[in-house]
Amino acid sequence: MRTIAVTGHMDLAPEAAAPVRASLHELLRSLRGDGLVGRSCLARGADTLFAEEILALGGRLSAVIPSRDYRDAAVPAEDLARFEALRNAAADVTVMPYAHAGPEAYAAANRRLLQGADRLVAVWDGSAPSGRGGGTADTVAVARAAGVPVDVVWPVGARRTGVRY
Repeated sequence: MRTIAVTGHMDLAPEAAAPVRASLHELLRSLRGDGLVGRSCLARGADTLFAEEILALGGRLSAVIPSRDYRDAAVPAEDLARFEALRNAAADVTVMPYAHAGPEAYAAANRRLLQGADRLVAVWDGSAPSGRGGGTADTVAVARAAGVPVDVVWPVGARRTGVRY
């Protein structure tokens, strides 16, 4: 089994979903070999698209939830059904030992994503770290420093809305 973790932008523009999904599908299909485990925090945007593609390819989904209140505090109402469906489809769910969602919980969840991962897929526009420690660029930097191979996915047509979640 090969474990692939994901990090990526939550604020993907609606029209970016199709090209990002197609790029994820092709990359994950090429990596699946004799088994695929996808590890995701199930956040909106990149994490959700990745998790859906893992399942579509017959892989096993492993969810890492940043805090006990993550669903209520950080998942927008319009994303609840998708979040719950993916959480229920996950073969295992790890809830990090934080009561509240926030930068510390997100950074810890991203470190957990990388533990034992064979690769990191980053749906990332190459932007600099936010300085909060739990963002996409921060996770890419941690992975690279640990020697975890990183595949950056940012196809033509991908763009961000700039809306913060």
